[in-house]
Amino acid sequence: MKRSQLSAETDERVRLLFPPEQRDEVRTMLVEECGNNLPFCQELDSSDLDRFQFAALKLSDGDLDKLRRAISLAKQDWRDLPVASGFGNDHTEHRHWKPERKW
Repeated sequence: MKRSQLSAETDERVRLLFPPEQRDEVRTMLVEECGNNLPFCQELDSSDLDRFQFAALKLSDGDLDKLRRAISLAKQDWRDLPVASGFGNDHTEHRHWKPERKW
């Protein structure tokens, strides 16, 4: 299984949503729990994983507990994560989402 890093676009959204003291934890969670470990996502690169990681970040709204719940949803059935975040209808709509700075 390939282990990708976060894309620059995902990392930008992490910086907008989470304060500096939480960012390393968020990055680790996204890479290790909402990345290539998801079923049928083993060979995806960081850009391909953006859809799922953006969805988790959007659902988190800058809150670690909400991020954990979003990642838990992805682990149960990763297809539910884009749908829950509003990214379920088009494989590119996540690219248009950029959150406001939360902290």
